[in-house]
Amino acid sequence: MRPANRTVPVDPLFLAAPQVSTYLGEFALTNASGFFFERENRLYLVTSRHVVIDEASDHLPDRLVIELHLDATNLTKSTGFSVPLYRDGQALWHQGRDSAGEIDVAVIELERAAFPPSAVYRAFTPAHIQTAFTAVPADASLMVVGFPLGFHDVVHHLPVVRLAAIASPLGIRFQGQGYFLTDARTHRGISGAAVVMRDPAPTSPATEALPWRLLGVHSSRMDMGNRDLVLDESLGLNCAWYADILLTLTEAS
Repeated sequence: MRPANRTVPVDPLFLAAPQVSTYLGEFALTNASGFFFERENRLYLVTSRHVVIDEASDHLPDRLVIELHLDATNLTKSTGFSVPLYRDGQALWHQGRDSAGEIDVAVIELERAAFPPSAVYRAFTPAHIQTAFTAVPADASLMVVGFPLGFHDVVHHLPVVRLAAIASPLGIRFQGQGYFLTDARTHRGISGAAVVMRDPAPTSPATEALPWRLLGVHSSRMDMGNRDLVLDESLGLNCAWYADILLTLTEAS
């Protein structure tokens, strides 16, 4: 069941994006971002695939820890919740692939029954996914909500947001890949963050409780291989995988 609809002192967007930490046994590895996604009463954590495994950099965690709030009115109370990545040697997360190759998005189902009874969180649903791209103007204001360099409100355990602009046409796969580009200042640690825009007219109980449209999953910064590191600034552009991949990754098996 979903958490009780208790009053919280912040926009619910901040409660949909827990901090993600990766571990190998008891050794802390990296910080990242993610968000909750609910479908047919099943709850998932969404993040970047390279957060859960990145063979190129030998990043091979065996569990994640997400931070959960424990009090709807006192956000200073929180706890870490461990999420195993393997069981009997088998990966517990799902990842996507299309005709262009690997998609840098991963989802892992959470054992909601193991959450503390007072856990407070919000989750995106299929109703939040923006599929009508013609309804999003090119000058729409987007936001990326996460934990750049692990930075956040350590007292209230809340993420920060970055304003973003759409940098490539929505609905078109940039260079044939399943993502679009955003123009935002980003850093390591924000991989897996939700890319959202305000929903001006929520149409369901789920979107009324979390009035944001989900456009994508932030993956990484984009740069040019031939850029002169002395003369040329970084492009400052980012890849965001289209959020509809979540419908494939959370299909009932």
